[in-house]
Amino acid sequence: MNTDSSPSAPAASFAGPLAGVRVVDLSKILAGPYATMSLADLGAEVIKIEHPEGGDPTRSWGPPALGDDATYFHAANHGKKSVTIDLKSEEGQAHVHRMLADADVLVENFRPGSSLQRIFDYRELSEQYPQLVVLHISAFGDHGPMRDAPGYDMIAQAAGGLMSLTGEPGGAPMKAGFAMGDLGAGLFGVIGIVSALFERSRTGRGQYLTTSLYEGQLALHVNWATNYFADGRRPEALGSGHPNLVPYQAYPAEDGYFVIAIGNDALWQRLCTTIGRDDLAQDVRLLQNRGRVVQREYVNAELSRTLGTRSVEHWCSLFSDKGIPASPIKHLDEVYNDSQTEALGMVQTVEHPRIGPMRQVAFPVNFNGIRPPVRSAPPVLGADTEEILGVRMPVTHADR
Repeated sequence: MNTDSSPSAPAASFAGPLAGVRVVDLSKILAGPYATMSLADLGAEVIKIEHPEGGDPTRSWGPPALGDDATYFHAANHGKKSVTIDLKSEEGQAHVHRMLADADVLVENFRPGSSLQRIFDYRELSEQYPQLVVLHISAFGDHGPMRDAPGYDMIAQAAGGLMSLTGEPGGAPMKAGFAMGDLGAGLFGVIGIVSALFERSRTGRGQYLTTSLYEGQLALHVNWATNYFADGRRPEALGSGHPNLVPYQAYPAEDGYFVIAIGNDALWQRLCTTIGRDDLAQDVRLLQNRGRVVQREYVNAELSRTLGTRSVEHWCSLFSDKGIPASPIKHLDEVYNDSQTEALGMVQTVEHPRIGPMRQVAFPVNFNGIRPPVRSAPPVLGADTEEILGVRMPVTHADR
């Protein structure tokens, strides 16, 4: 594996805090696979179980694609081994149980009430494998009137309130640019798994964990929720604005938009002086953030009038010199060619057996200055079946 531009040279020998942990991954799409990919980045051995016919559905979620698989699949499955098993067959279930006998973690997102959830019932698994940590990810959680409802990320963003907070004031509701329902559930799932493994180190026993896309959305509301609890007012979308800080949003320059983030009253005074608006600095209504939030429309209109006279580059350079938080709004091609991204070593290159060099985004936490390496490319469907199950697999046309 070649690690691009990482400041942590010893990464190649980095075992990871979860080295020795074995994860059986029965999940698919994004929330579960993202969680298990994170565990793989942290050093765990992750065995991804896929159906022999097509595998994880995201393998076909394209274009774009690289090789036989859509890039969507490649985004959430590096560092894993792929084993093809028909989970509804007795032989397939026997294979899974043999793996669970010495596994530490099982991750699944079976639809509530489905035949697979009954086949791999957590109560029976916990009794048979008391050391096992089982994570179940669903759309709406294990209780309540929506318990059995199906759901994708878009459904969670709508039902969980995120879409009502995203978009321009008075405009059409919009989903977030990232799959925050899936990703939130995946990340909270990782926190639960690591916590359960830590507890198991004391008690010797695993446990059953549940989380959902819906619960993750509620947990991520943070200040939006407490604002509502305090005053009972329905929160509305503010575009790029902040419900509790002004100015804190995108503003138009003469050639595009950029953002300013003013987090205290001293920064407000510095901003006003820097752009030559002493009248705003001296306006008693605006001396404190509380007043600026009340006068949001006036503040934004006045700032837009002044900022629209010069370029994004001019303002961002000037504000940088003055210590005022501001940034151009970068597209992903700019982000992944940015010197800051390069310096952090967040993009690494691995060798895919059919595609060749493949860039992947690495884990965003360093351990003693070392970033966990991306250990292997997203697996070819069934590539590790023979190794893991110890059975000879038939040669397919694609393998010839």
